[in-house]
Amino acid sequence: MASLRQWFAERVPLTGDQLRELTNEPVPSHLKHWWFCLGGTPAYLFVIQIVTGIMLAFYYQPSPSTAYESVRYITEDVNLGWYFRSLHKWAATFMIAAVIMHQMRVFFTGAYRRPRELNWIIGMALLLCTLVIGFTGYSLVFEQLSYWGAKVGGNIAAATPVVGDTARRLLLGGDAYNQHTLSRLFILHAAVLPVTLILLLIIHISFIRMHGVTEFEFDNEPKDEPKHFNFFPDHLLTEIGIGLALMLILTALATVLPASMGPKADPMTTPEVIKPEWWFYVSFRWLKLFSLSFAVLSSGLIVAVMFVWPWIDAVLRKLTRRDDISVYIGILAALALIGMTVWEAVVAH
Repeated sequence: MASLRQWFAERVPLTGDQLRELTNEPVPSHLKHWWFCLGGTPAYLFVIQIVTGIMLAFYYQPSPSTAYESVRYITEDVNLGWYFRSLHKWAATFMIAAVIMHQMRVFFTGAYRRPRELNWIIGMALLLCTLVIGFTGYSLVFEQLSYWGAKVGGNIAAATPVVGDTARRLLLGGDAYNQHTLSRLFILHAAVLPVTLILLLIIHISFIRMHGVTEFEFDNEPKDEPKHFNFFPDHLLTEIGIGLALMLILTALATVLPASMGPKADPMTTPEVIKPEWWFYVSFRWLKLFSLSFAVLSSGLIVAVMFVWPWIDAVLRKLTRRDDISVYIGILAALALIGMTVWEAVVAH
């Protein structure tokens, strides 16, 4: 054993003290609360997505003639296929919700302010990338709603000024939905977007390591308690506990509300009701309220404003002399988003 330890130590010259120093960086005490460490939750869910996605990819065949039947085969014939497909679906829903909540937490606590403006931009890119992954995954089943949803997505992309035609061809593999569309969506969903997300995550975490976690002070905090605690094992155990709780919830949902099969896509029959997944309800309602061109332009403007919000916030605070001005704006925006989501959810068309 001594020779084995010596062999390993020569090739991995890392002592126990160095390892503890590397992993034991103190983190602020407010990270003991789950809602302040939401970043780890979507990362855990992303790992579930990768594992279950690889399992589904063994059987999925991305072409209009085989996609629906391959998903049906996974759901009904493959051993535990229904479970892993349902787990993939519910983990995607939770991941998108967690990324949205994490971005909202950063916004409402002002954690995007100097010197963390660039990391806010990375966070916005992560949010958009996550939403597009959800869209491409939803479109792969080749059901009626997923097929027509992809066509709507192509029309929206085409309405983008200057790059519209290129964006539609990039998404659909042509000027319209064709025999290459599903393979294009599959490559985007299973390779291009996940790799992009991983690269963004590496940059995001690197910025966090450089700047440190944003620290907050609360009036109701006990004055005699330590302001920091060790990442390992304290915070790591918290993250593991959250992961186990999420796994139980996801398994329960996958069992009680498993993913089902809708009607197969029929290009000749438009469904009476077309509804996307819940995270696109706001965009879908916006499209119904205005013309396509205005809806796309205004949505793009809103997204652009969110990307540069740290600098807009600095100007607003200087003009109004109120540090909490963005909180009030955020509350109004959140109420509008929730209202439009509920509105789209309850109406038939």
